[in-house]
Parts: sequence; structure tokens; C-alpha cells
Amino acid sequence: MPQRLSTFLKNTYGEKVYRLSLTSGCSCPNRDGSIKGPDGTVISGGCTFCSEGGSGEFAAGIAPVSEQIEEAKALISKKTDAKQFIAYFQSYTNTYGDVNRLREMYTEAISRDDIVALSIGTRPDCLGDDVIEMLTDLRKIKPVWIELGLQTINEKTAEAFNRGYNLSVFDEAYKKLKAIDVSVIVHVIFGLPGESTEDMLGTIEYLADLNPALDGIKIQNLQILKNTQMYREYLESPFHIFGLEEYTELVKKALMILPKDTVIHRMTGDGPRKQLVAPLWSLDKKRVLNYMNKELSGLLE
Repeated sequence: MPQRLSTFLKNTYGEKVYRLSLTSGCSCPNRDGSIKGPDGTVISGGCTFCSEGGSGEFAAGIAPVSEQIEEAKALISKKTDAKQFIAYFQSYTNTYGDVNRLREMYTEAISRDDIVALSIGTRPDCLGDDVIEMLTDLRKIKPVWIELGLQTINEKTAEAFNRGYNLSVFDEAYKKLKAIDVSVIVHVIFGLPGESTEDMLGTIEYLADLNPALDGIKIQNLQILKNTQMYREYLESPFHIFGLEEYTELVKKALMILPKDTVIHRMTGDGPRKQLVAPLWSLDKKRVLNYMNKELSGLLE
């Protein structure tokens, strides 16, 4: 059966390991109009569900990386006694920018004694040869994880939320990353407008069949955040938002499809309290996790 991230980290490092959300200062090519979508038209504005802060609403502010790490450690010191950490560059597209600057920043982070792995969130279309060379060198120091925002394999859905690349781009990026022995964690969203249960589980089946095998996955429910394009679409024409119970049932089906060695990095999301419009049940993180853990008992190590 798949295993929780906490189990994987404990088995790998022998003790509790905590992720530190950091900021690289990168933007996103999907926001600034520097890329073309599958149909050849210029893409801008970002994915329609994405807020101004990207996926890094909880990340430390932009500062020298060692300063960011110490700041992030101080922020979580009251809730964990962890001594080892993962440097997680989360917001926007963290391989989109001056590669020399990124190499210096990531090398500083991964070389620290208290950092056991480097995790970088990015897009499949931002992995040029210079980036792959950088990742190859970083991998020689310590483990490197690359988090790819796929969300769905459904091209129609991806076009609707303005993803800006087609599935073949993801496939090529995945092969390049696995060829240099980098761990790949794929982000998936359940509840995107217009997707059926079959569509969502089809994405999971696709990932389960990847070769080489998928290292990890992050699954989360769709979050409607204020002032996003999807928020405006939701107000104009409301679409179905999962309740906790039905969302948990869908996650259960997904876990039964995924290979036993897949690491589950996330099963739900909790958007920023001041921005979240729906689903409001996700704000009660303790209740959500208690319910999901109970319902998914026996399906995860």
C-alpha cells in the first residue's frame, strides 16, 4: 500500500523531518506572457485557480536563503522538535529565472547540515538543459525532489484553467528528471470544474502506470480563493464543490489505485483563511485530518 510522507521520512532518516517553505523570488511564465499554449497563443494571467501568492501563501519572505531557513525554523519551533529539514521552494515556478542565481541559492540550501533534501516546485515546461544540468549537480550533494503541477491529464480541463502546456510536455519532463535520478512528486487537484469521477481517477491511473514508477503525489481538493479568475467564474456560474465525505471517498479510491511504493505527500489542502471561499470545511484542519485518517485507515502505511 502507499505510504505517508511521515512514514517515509522516519524510515529514511530515522527521525522526524519537517519541511520549511521558502521563496526563490521566481515568477511564473504563465503569468507574464512569456510562453505559448498548446494552440500557439500567448498564455498569461496564470492558472485560473491560482492566487497572487501562487502556491506559497505560507512561505517565508524573500531574503537570503540561510536567513529564510532560520526564520522558517523559528516559526515552527513551537510545534515541532525536528532537527532535520527539507528546504521546500514552493511558490510560483522555481526553475524560471537566472539559473546561475538559482544554482547559488539552491546549493547554499542543500549544503547546510540541517537540510536533508531539496524540494523545488516548478512547471514541466521550465526544465531546459541548463536547469537539468543544475539539478544533476545538486543531486550529487543530497536528494533532490521536483514537484510538478500536473493537476489533471484531461486536456480540455487543463485548457479551461489555463495550464498552458499539454500532457506530452509533462511526459518529456518526467523522463528527463527520472534519467538524472531526481524524485518526482506530482500535484493533482480533485474537483476541477467539469471533471467526472472517472476523469479524476483516470489521472491517478495514468500516474500509477508511469515508468519509471512515480515517487510521490500530492492530492488536494479544489480551493476557490478570492480575486482569482476561477472565483469570478464560480460566482457567475456556481459549480459543484466536494463535501468532506465525498472527497474522502474519492481519495480512498485513488489510494487503492496507486502503487505500494508511492509516497503520499498530501491528501487535502487548507487555503489561506482570509482568501478561501470554498470549501469552508477545509479550514478545520484538525477535524479534516482526523476524519480522513479514520476513513482511510488500513490504506496507508
